[in-house]
Amino acid sequence: MNWGTDPYEWVGDWSGRRAALSPDRTAVVDETVGEAYTYGDLENRANATARLLESVGVGEGDRVAVVSRNRVEPFDLFFATGKLGAILAPLSYRLAPPELGELLDLVQPRLLVIESPFVERVEHALARADVDPVVVELAGDEIAGGWELFAENVPDDESPVETARTSLSDPHLLLHTGGSTGTPKETTVTHGSIYWNSFNTITAWGLRDDDVAPMVFPLFHTGGWNVLTLPFFNMGGTLLVDREVEPDRVLEQIDRHGATVLVAVPAVLRTMARHDAWEGTDLSTLRFVKSGGGPCRDAIVRAWRERGVEFSQGYGLTECGPNNFAMPDEWEPEKVASVGKPVMCADVRVVDDEGRPLESGEIGELELAGPHAATEYWGDSGAGEETFEDGWVSTGDLARRDEDGFYHIEGRKKNMFVSGGENVYPPEVEDEIADHPAVSEAIVIGVPDDQWGTVGKAVVELADDVSFTLEDLEVHLDGRLARFKIPKYLAFVDEMPTSGPSKLDRTAIKERFGEQSE
Repeated sequence: MNWGTDPYEWVGDWSGRRAALSPDRTAVVDETVGEAYTYGDLENRANATARLLESVGVGEGDRVAVVSRNRVEPFDLFFATGKLGAILAPLSYRLAPPELGELLDLVQPRLLVIESPFVERVEHALARADVDPVVVELAGDEIAGGWELFAENVPDDESPVETARTSLSDPHLLLHTGGSTGTPKETTVTHGSIYWNSFNTITAWGLRDDDVAPMVFPLFHTGGWNVLTLPFFNMGGTLLVDREVEPDRVLEQIDRHGATVLVAVPAVLRTMARHDAWEGTDLSTLRFVKSGGGPCRDAIVRAWRERGVEFSQGYGLTECGPNNFAMPDEWEPEKVASVGKPVMCADVRVVDDEGRPLESGEIGELELAGPHAATEYWGDSGAGEETFEDGWVSTGDLARRDEDGFYHIEGRKKNMFVSGGENVYPPEVEDEIADHPAVSEAIVIGVPDDQWGTVGKAVVELADDVSFTLEDLEVHLDGRLARFKIPKYLAFVDEMPTSGPSKLDRTAIKERFGEQSE
């Protein structure tokens, strides 16, 4: 018996298996429309949706693309494609039409589901793409027109459909990368990858069937599926979804539903902690909060921990997991700067430029391996050779392992720069800059310098309408950092640009401020 390649009826039948165990437990609450769905409801909806997919010719290996905000229908499509052995490809509504067109060309969906607010954008994308899917519209606040409606085409028949015999090595999701430069790549995520990531998450984070969590990542992102959603569905927990992520709404949902878990990017956690409703929100039900998707500033960590919430940082990427680390049962407070130790079923190493493992304390590229890792990009024409090599996923991130076995992320390999022969890792400098009370956020980039080759330039978003000069910056960093790490230039933005799910867009900062200037 080969657990990777042998087909089974249970593989992919997420809603059927969970509904058989806990049909009356609440699975999803759609906060936008005020509707709650049990696992029994999701199983019925999945069967009806599967019949819609079959009616337009979707079968094993066919792709179904969806462009939508967070709502129940993308879950229906996930469960339905799982039953049929088909593949779901959630596409970002934030992409421009040319980028969406390229992804549609790559995915070649048989069915395309578009939420109303994005119909015009996707129509422009379709005009650029060589693809002719069946298109249906998910009704939003206003119907855009021109396409048949999803809800009107879903049959009334909710009886069980015949499920495909699917293997763990078969793909179920195509999730695109962040795409900070060029069109994103589509990562092939198998059933096995999804199940193993769920196992790692449940065991390492201690998820429970009574957990409740606001799901603040978008459903076109690995965070929307693999950080919490699918581990929660495996456990039988409850997810709160909303069309838009607004700090006051998330705080209110935590309070009203007694949420127990929250995982979000630093920008969301920061805006929540600065909102007027922060002090009045009951956070006592939260068992833990995790930050992911980029470095989390000390000020954010302090704000949450001062409210008595257990706070730690996670690390992952579309190509692996994304849940790869967790904090052990006992850890010292200063270890919050790390991402913890490897989860149960993940191998981790730090290597030099030649791929040789490094000792504790040395900084090199982080590589990951395990049954939760992807092995290819969809339609790969060589793009994955450097990423998926010899069974290891090369992350492109720099890291070190400390003497206690905790891993620390030191930033993107491409963002490191050499100043006067010394390596400078921007996150280290940014953390110290962000500790100044006048600074809300900071990004450090390398810029050309005649004497040192490259020096740092700090781009700062101020917390308030205050004065902050290069001299103020130098005084603040004096004694905190070596002199070669202190930026020689300073620039300001009203608001930091973001990409993906509210991640800081370093590429945009580099393009705008990358030249030497005062």
